[in-house]
Amino acid sequence: MNDMNEKCAVVGVFGVKGASQIAYFGLFALQHRGQEAAGICSNKDGRFHMIKDRGLVTRVFSEKKIKKLKGDMAIGHTRYSTAGDDSILDAQPVYARYDLGELAIVHNGNLTNAKEVRDQLIRRGAIFQTFMDTENMIHLIAKSEKDRLIDRIVDALHRVEGAYSFVIQSRSKMYAIRDRFGFRPLSLAKLGDGYMVASETCAFDLVGAEFIRDVKPGEMIVFEKGKTPKSIQVFEPDPHKCIFEYIYFARPDSVVFGKNVYNLRKRMGEELAEELPVEADMVVPVPDSGVAAALGYSQRSGIPFELGIMRNHYVGRTFIEPTQELRNLKVKMKLSPIREVIDGKRLVVIDDSIVRGTTSRQIVSMLKEAGAKEVHMRISSPPTTDPCYYGVDTPEKDKLISARMGTEELCEFIGADSLAFISIEGLVRSVGNDKNYCKACFDGNYIV
Repeated sequence: MNDMNEKCAVVGVFGVKGASQIAYFGLFALQHRGQEAAGICSNKDGRFHMIKDRGLVTRVFSEKKIKKLKGDMAIGHTRYSTAGDDSILDAQPVYARYDLGELAIVHNGNLTNAKEVRDQLIRRGAIFQTFMDTENMIHLIAKSEKDRLIDRIVDALHRVEGAYSFVIQSRSKMYAIRDRFGFRPLSLAKLGDGYMVASETCAFDLVGAEFIRDVKPGEMIVFEKGKTPKSIQVFEPDPHKCIFEYIYFARPDSVVFGKNVYNLRKRMGEELAEELPVEADMVVPVPDSGVAAALGYSQRSGIPFELGIMRNHYVGRTFIEPTQELRNLKVKMKLSPIREVIDGKRLVVIDDSIVRGTTSRQIVSMLKEAGAKEVHMRISSPPTTDPCYYGVDTPEKDKLISARMGTEELCEFIGADSLAFISIEGLVRSVGNDKNYCKACFDGNYIV
């Protein structure tokens, strides 16, 4: 039950008939990455067609609207704000007309030098329509003195820092770009005679696209009609992939950074059982975020797995509500303990993280009210002590409860009989130490 706002999702479809329909299904598969707004921009014979609005993908688009988005090229976005406001102006794709024609862009991530670049652009006469750091790219491209768009994009990329997966659509081409650290995931697939890029591979599975590979850190892939996609290494790769993708953000059926997410979450649970054993009658996951880790914990410890808490899937995510009172009510609306299963039992309750602590406190309270004899919380991530600046809308440091409290004090705050987090070393063992990961939210070691 995470209180971090999720990152966004991007999708790009090139050289496929009815591209906007494929983009729609791709966004539908990626809805878990952002529920605030959705948009698609298609391109037919150099003419752009765009629809975007606040709300879920299914609310923003209808069959009638999709038919208006003509062409064999489309880019799409689902948004959870990480930088900017929540107005409709801040929905993506971001579109502009400029001296070389038309341009649309979608972005997953966060540009760490966005304010500095924006201030410079405003001093040079730029007029901004949104609060998004993504709009910086449009202005940098438009103001570049290079003749070709590809050179302007490279020019702009050398001016921005931080985390990004960009998909850019021009009148005839599509560009997929990843920052040199590879913070945010972006994958490439073949679809019929065309291609698709998406934040997660689950988008490919839904539409029957064949996964080829990840876009490399620092790479730009250029899609042009009648040509094989061209790879340009814009920056020397310095991989530091976001480890939180594995813990919480990605869908369990996705392959992220070359590894299946579900299997890694199970391994985290196994590692938890080895590091932090406890005598109990059953292992209960906090649905749905703790299910895979709880299965791993149960299998390694030999303690039976039970679905002691049921989730109502028709309630929005708790962190969407701005006030704590509404958050509290939503937890009760969303999660219900099964009294007959847990009454009189000692429970190991598995969740993926504790951010503010209030949700965990309510869960422990609900379980004890429903008759649980003991509640031992086990968390499949280390304590979240530092905010993320690379595309996750983490609360400020003073709102992160593990930045203010040690584990014993936090255990007392949430009312559990015991509380333990997986160690950073245990987490790295779970996901494998064959790649460099960004763990700044756990160790404060910021890459940029």
